[in-house]
Amino acid sequence: MSTIRQIGLSSVSSPKFKPNQDCKYEPLMNGTSLMQWDEYGYRLYVIEEGSLERVIAFSFGKCCLSRGVSGMTYVCQVIYGEDRLLVVQSEDTDELKFLHLNLPVSYISQNWPVQHVAASKDGMHLAVAGLHGLILYDIQLKKWRVFGDITQEQKIQCKGLLWLGKIVVVCNYIDSSNTYELLFYPRYHLDQSSLLCRKPLLAKPMVMDAYQDHILVTYRPFDVHIFHARLLGELSPSSTPDLQLSTVRELSIMTAKSHPTAMRFIPEQLQRELASNNHISSSDSLDRDPARCLILRTNGELSILDLDDGREKELTDSVELFWVTCGQSGEKTSLIEEISWLDYGHRGMQVWYPSPGADPFMQEDFLQLDPELEFDREAYPLGLLPNAGVVVCVSQRMSFSACTEFPCFEPSSQAQTILHCLLRHLLQRDKKEEALRLAQLSAEKPHFSHCLEWLLFTVFDAEISRQNANKNQISVPKHAGNCSLLEKTCDLIKNFPEYFDVVVSVARKTDGRHWADLFSAAGRSTELFEECFQRRWYRTAACYILVIAKLEGPAVSQYCALRLLQATLDESLYELAGELVRFLLRSGKEHDETPSDSADRLSPRFLGYFLFRSSYKKPSLDKSTSFKEQSAHVASVKNILESHASYLMSGKELSKLVAFVKGTQFDLVEYLQRERYGSARLENFASGLELIGQKLQMGTLQSRLDAEFLLSHMCSVKFKEWIVVLATLLRRTEV
Repeated sequence: MSTIRQIGLSSVSSPKFKPNQDCKYEPLMNGTSLMQWDEYGYRLYVIEEGSLERVIAFSFGKCCLSRGVSGMTYVCQVIYGEDRLLVVQSEDTDELKFLHLNLPVSYISQNWPVQHVAASKDGMHLAVAGLHGLILYDIQLKKWRVFGDITQEQKIQCKGLLWLGKIVVVCNYIDSSNTYELLFYPRYHLDQSSLLCRKPLLAKPMVMDAYQDHILVTYRPFDVHIFHARLLGELSPSSTPDLQLSTVRELSIMTAKSHPTAMRFIPEQLQRELASNNHISSSDSLDRDPARCLILRTNGELSILDLDDGREKELTDSVELFWVTCGQSGEKTSLIEEISWLDYGHRGMQVWYPSPGADPFMQEDFLQLDPELEFDREAYPLGLLPNAGVVVCVSQRMSFSACTEFPCFEPSSQAQTILHCLLRHLLQRDKKEEALRLAQLSAEKPHFSHCLEWLLFTVFDAEISRQNANKNQISVPKHAGNCSLLEKTCDLIKNFPEYFDVVVSVARKTDGRHWADLFSAAGRSTELFEECFQRRWYRTAACYILVIAKLEGPAVSQYCALRLLQATLDESLYELAGELVRFLLRSGKEHDETPSDSADRLSPRFLGYFLFRSSYKKPSLDKSTSFKEQSAHVASVKNILESHASYLMSGKELSKLVAFVKGTQFDLVEYLQRERYGSARLENFASGLELIGQKLQMGTLQSRLDAEFLLSHMCSVKFKEWIVVLATLLRRTEV
């Protein structure tokens, strides 16, 4: 958050200066003399230099980023303030918005401020703790659950929260004895009578985590204890379930490293795969205790800890956040299963993949870094939507409100897709079927077409860079059997109807000198054009014309453009037709500048098409010999336009005629002068008035504007019959 105006930058996150306001209303213009955080880090109090009459308070929200003793799922993204939660709503991944959840006054007024928030694994339930007690929120039912007995609530001082399935785990501090314990409550009832288990702890826990039925608790300096929870009986209000905790591991590790701020179990991916392949009942395969966990330390170092022998392997440094993604979602639709975890630091987002060796995490050639996760620098990642392959980010926006003189800071959420990284990673490892399956899972998602384009662009860009690097070295013969990543990418995208759009979009974003390489992998430009033409995707087909001009020569591109012009006119796509006309006339002029070259390049079929179409020559074209080569070309364009104008005029499709003239810049005046006794003739006043009144409904504004447009043109050619009819329809007595 910044109150400094960014001069010269149109940054949405800096305060805008309102010229009608006095300068003194902008916050802290004269500088800051004193500032102080509140006890809990929710507010920053500031006194302005030279101004003692007021204290300015800035309110902040905190991100739930699975630090320390509170577990957090990445599926549900929450920012919490002192008395409210901001939850990202993501039913529709195209539109993420923040939902403001105000905590019940009865609870927060007694237990202000919010200190811990944890979301259940499915992201549907939230546990929130203030100074005492805790409350639960059901996102689907929009209902709060509180302790019925306030004395019980006041006895709980929550120092950490976890979810263990449908059970909420509270790390409670007991004042009287200065000790800590774990309390297990079912989510359907917050009461002493429903308490499932009470587990005393040895000291104040530094870090906690839970995965399936295991709980990890770490004490200072670095003692790791892992418990296994076993539920006896059914977890429902009608029965009386019991929870048994047994210690499965205790590690006491001597280390000089800084303290951990977060630890997460890494699920055994191989175990899960074996279990599903051999149809072992899930309980057998899950009985094995988690063998590894990830550790993030206060200095930003990320490492892997082997829970069997206590060995630690350092992975990277300068990490601020990380999310373990493998084995986190039971559903098959998760796009993120292919990744082990993601981390975020000053280098941006890094994706870690399991390496294909026997031991998936301990190898040195960990295929970890993915340079393509270049995110918006102003966006801060909060979590993931696994079934959409999207990272949810928050960025700071400014807004002005009528009720305050200061600008308001409002967080806004945005989705950043990582699907293209996953696809490229799979293709690099030759997993074509998996890549196709992953792409098909996301084909309905709103970002899909953009992802494919980004994938092809990054692969093609890397290919160009590689070629440039190779030019400087001795050329290495390419293996014939080896299919390049660019070809694999094109083969993947060919399975989807977006292929034609994606290829031409990437071409337009890259230098024309490299198009030959792109289309050698993607397919010949004329064939792609033909396919779009047959499918009547005329806008996409039009994009290919520049590529064809570059790769196949101007003659072929003009032939394609003329065919497309005819088709777009038949479909009444007049704006597109106008673009094609401008392209054809421009390329005709370029042709004219190099007449000998153009004569060599024109194919007989192409010339025949032109000369056949231009059966009559316009006198204006023969004014100078320099038009000779161009005349066939321009005459073809004029012929196509005039025949279409005649077709519209004969059918008295006047609204279409106006759109056609505006879109293609067709010379209507010249045409009307010539067609006075042809297609533009009106038989008599009565029938003309009736027919044109039907075609142009005077009740609608657009039709009246069209009639005005035609009337002005008819006046300029003194076409009396039309002037009378149109003026009558428009009630223009003076005309």
